[in-house]
Order: sequence, then C-alpha cells, then structure tokens
Amino acid sequence: MSNYHIKGLEEYFQVYRKSVNTPEKFWEEIAEENFVWRKKWDTVLQWDFTKPEVKWFEGAQLNITENCIDRHLYTKADQTAIIFEPNDVDEQAQHITYKQLHERVCKFANVLKDQGIEKGDRVCIYLPMIPELSIAVLACARIGAVHSVVFAGFSSTALSTRINDASCKLVITSDGSYRGKKTIDLKGIVDEALAKTPCVDSVLVVKRIHTEVAIKEGRDHWLQPLLEKASATCDAALMNAEDPLFILYTSGSTGKPKGMVHTTAGYMVYSAYTFKNVFQYRQGDVYWCTADIGWITGHSYIIYGPLVNGATTVMFEGVPTYPDWGRFWQIVEKHKVTQFYTAPTAIRALAKESLDNVTKYDLSSIKILGTVGEPINEEAWHWYDENIGKKGIPIADTWWQTETGGIMISPIPYATPTIPTFATLPLPGIQPSLMDENGVEIKGNQVDGRLTIKFPWPGMARTIWGNHQRYKETYFTAYENRYFTGDGALRDATGYYRITGRVDDVIIVSGHNLGTAPIEDAVNEHPAVAESAIVGFPHDVKGNALYGYVILKETGESRDQDNVRKEINQLITERIGPIAKLDKIQFTPGLPKTRSGKIMRRILRKIASGESEQLGDISTLLNPEVVATIKDNALL
Repeated sequence: MSNYHIKGLEEYFQVYRKSVNTPEKFWEEIAEENFVWRKKWDTVLQWDFTKPEVKWFEGAQLNITENCIDRHLYTKADQTAIIFEPNDVDEQAQHITYKQLHERVCKFANVLKDQGIEKGDRVCIYLPMIPELSIAVLACARIGAVHSVVFAGFSSTALSTRINDASCKLVITSDGSYRGKKTIDLKGIVDEALAKTPCVDSVLVVKRIHTEVAIKEGRDHWLQPLLEKASATCDAALMNAEDPLFILYTSGSTGKPKGMVHTTAGYMVYSAYTFKNVFQYRQGDVYWCTADIGWITGHSYIIYGPLVNGATTVMFEGVPTYPDWGRFWQIVEKHKVTQFYTAPTAIRALAKESLDNVTKYDLSSIKILGTVGEPINEEAWHWYDENIGKKGIPIADTWWQTETGGIMISPIPYATPTIPTFATLPLPGIQPSLMDENGVEIKGNQVDGRLTIKFPWPGMARTIWGNHQRYKETYFTAYENRYFTGDGALRDATGYYRITGRVDDVIIVSGHNLGTAPIEDAVNEHPAVAESAIVGFPHDVKGNALYGYVILKETGESRDQDNVRKEINQLITERIGPIAKLDKIQFTPGLPKTRSGKIMRRILRKIASGESEQLGDISTLLNPEVVATIKDNALL
C-alpha cells in the first residue's frame, strides 16, 4: 500500500488512521520515499503550540529545486514541465521542457547572484503570468533567496508596503502586462512604489508588451541581455529544512498585511503530497490551475506541487472572458487538460453566460475538476458538475488557506463520495476539531462550531515575517493548543465537513448564530439571482439584522423588484427559517472583491451600518468603482 498515492476509500481510511495514530512515522516514510535529500533529518517533528513553534525534518538539508527539476532530468528531460498559454489567442503557446526549465532557472539564478543576491536575501517578484514568473520563483529557491511574490494587480501603495515589510533588496517586474484587451503599465507602478522603498538596490525588467518605459540608471536593468551572458550552470544552495522558502502576504482583517513565512522541507513534502492525491496526477496528464501565482494556490498548485511530482502544469496569462467567455474551454480542448482547478467566482461568472461558450469545445480529456478560494454554493456546483463534468467527473471542493500551505480538507477523487457544498474529509495528517465559544471541543457528528486543527502538519506557515507575536495572537490564542482557522464549519452525520464561512461572518440575530454562507446559498437558488452577499447591521430589537446585497441576472433586472425581494425571503424561510430573513435587500451591479475573488464583507458591513465614510483603503480591490455605486444606493 502506498501512503503517497491513495486510490480508494478503504485505503484512505487506512492511511488516515495511520497518519493520526503515528504522525511522525507517517510523514517520515513519505519524506524518505518520495524526495531527494542531501542530508537526512535528525528529528521528524518538534512542536509547541503555546509558543508557537513547529519544526519538521530538523537537521535535514536539501534544495527544493533539485526536487522540482534536477531529479527529473534523468527520466523526463524532454517532457513538458510548463505550458505557457498567452493572453492573445493568436500568440503561440510555449512548451518548456524540464531540461529547458533547468537551464533557464540556472541562468536566472546566476543573474540574481550577479546582482548581489545571497542566501537569505528577500526578492520581490511583481510579474504577470508569464514563464519568467515561475522561473524567477525557482531561481530564488535555487540560491536560497526568499521570494515574495506580489500579485501584479496590486497598487503601488500595496506593493511598497510589502517590499518594505520584507526589506527586499531586488524587484523583478516587466515593462507591462496584457489583461484581455488592456495593457497595464507595471513598470510605472513599480517606479511609483520604489519612491518609498529605501531597501531596494536593483530592478530587473522583463520585456513583455514592448513599450517604452523609464529605466533608472544604476538601478534598473533589462533582464534579457543579462540572461544571454549568464552561465547555464548553477549549483543549488544547501538549505536547512526550516530555512524560509518564501513570504506571501495575506490581508489582515485589521492592520497591515501579514507576511506568512513558509519554510523549505515541510512545505515541499506537503504541497507535493496533497497535489498527488487531490488531483490523482498520473504520468502523461496535463494539469491546469487557473489561479495567479501571486496567491498561495499558484505557489503550491502551479509551481511547487506539480513540479516536485514531475507533472506538466499550465500557466495562463489571460482572463476567462477574452476574447470571449469560451476561453477556458478552448484552452482545455487545445492542451487536452486532464485536471482543471478554478474558483467558484469564475464558475458563477461563466454560468451566467450562454452555454454555447461551453458546448462548442471538446472537454472529454478532463478527469478531475476542482474548486478553491471559498466554499462553492450549490447552484454553481451543479452547473460545474452538469456542464463541465457531464455528471461523471468528481469535483474536489478544496478547503485550505495561505497559512496552511496546502489543501487540508477535500475529497480524494474516485475515492471519496462527494456532496455539493461539502469539502468532505480531512486529508491524511490533518486533525480538525470543532470548538464552541467557550473553548470546549464539540464531539460527535451533526454539529457545527469553529474549525481548529489540533496537530501540526508539514505545510503550515511558521510565523508572520518580523512579527511572531502577531502570528501567535492571530492563530493560537483563541483556543488552547489549537491552530484557529478563523472559519466556522459543520460536521454532518457521516463526518463530512462543510465550511460555513469566516467566523466574523457569523451574525447573531435575536440570539441565533447565523452563518452567512447557507443564507447566501438559499438566495442564490432564486432563478433571478446571480450572486449575493449577506452582512449584519445593528438593530434596536434583534441586536443585529441581516442586509443582503444581491446581483440579478439579466432576466431578473426586468422584473418587479419588490416581488423579487419577497420571493428571496420566502426561499430563505423555506431553506433556513424565518429567523434568517433579510431586513434589507439592495440590488447592485457588482460586489467589492479582492483580486483572488473574495468578497470584501468589511466594506459591505460598514455601508450597511451607515459608516461609509470609514471604508479604509479600497485601491487593492478588483473593482473599487463598484463601492461608490453601492454607497449611493444603500438602504439606510
């Protein structure tokens, strides 16, 4: 029996039991049998959640790029490692083999060294989804530099905050980026950011859109001429297991973004193990995750997880709407994609459009579908299942976080029976527990509470860069000896988990705890509704009442809106109960979203509560302009 590749439900339960009963032995076997180490560990695990301190494979030495690239050169040198699919349909896709990837990473690593970058230095990467982004990440890891990828849609203010927090010495960017029909001046954004970053010594600039940009003498360098001169040989730096691999910023609900630190060995083992099992990857498959590498999903499931497993991974530069709403499916057909991993936000957007965008493409290559980023609502799940999966392909509804490094709760395709909206069962090594508000664990099934994890796993973030106290306060003080996820969850009669949304999205109405996710599910079942978001606002009698922001489909916009409001509340009454009815329903053309597709409920709560003058920075939103429209039409 292979612990590394689970193929059936019975095997899952055997492996899971082993992973919980003897976790050190379980992870030691996986680490020993599936990865290349320069030196073996002295201890598998040391941990203390009160500090908190977690160390996996202490004493081991390795380099993650030897596991991602070098070891595959003996058997897979000419296999495609990365397929780059450009924004423009007419531009040729690139197929980068493992041998070519090795050469390009080594050259880039030598350029970094020539710029004075050494082991432990931080490098900020602000690039579009082009091959140089993956190559830059791996080049940093090759020489032991800590990469900090910032999504290339963030503002100059957001960028400079992240550069300064990590004291990055070097920034890698491009002259610009393509996004559908638009081009974006990335270099201009970087120049603006660098006016406020004394730590940056140099900037490497990739030519992508071939526009004139300002080049600051002594600081800025075009990348290509430096790569042409660089040697294609670069020995991989010897890294300790707990050396930082990367910093990735996640928005704090208050204060500045949190720089989550992921270390080398544990992250490698966990991202690779979860990739192999959740996507059931086999030799010859073509795997595509539509996320941006600026998010943890891109780190773990476009670069590291797939490449450590010797997979072929697709990188897509564009957007699902360009040149039309069929672009995702055109790419699936073109590259014969076997595993397709995307966000519920994208699925809901695609579901609003004509099915002609789907039916004209051959999707028969797909074996596994996945969703990530937020709990998927039932309507979107069924659309995905019926129209993309043809009711015959498992959907892995994955729950995890930037902080967890990899997927934590998910069906294993073809092993775990799925139920719409349920993330189902914890992956091996993950020990979830539900807690009540008094810090007592809730035993048994058919219960709901706050989701915590009671035992460490290799992929977990070790700290917040430069602020361990904040790490402790955010994740380890709510419940003793538990990692607190910040999410609510329910466990059904079979032990399946369903994530009910952030705990700060639990609203107490007349003494009843109401999670927003089930209410939104009910609202979204209305045939005229495209999407919704529910928040609480102060109420004299109930303490809090519910305010719904609802996007209508085109068919709903022509209907009598008061009738639609009544029908929505009737649906909620039927699905959840009259206690969950919405006091106010505002129809809106859009919702404020982060670039990873999460709805910024903080903004919606403030508008609903009449505090719209204190919204804070909204520049990093995907669609900041929608906020003014919502404010202007607020039902106060």
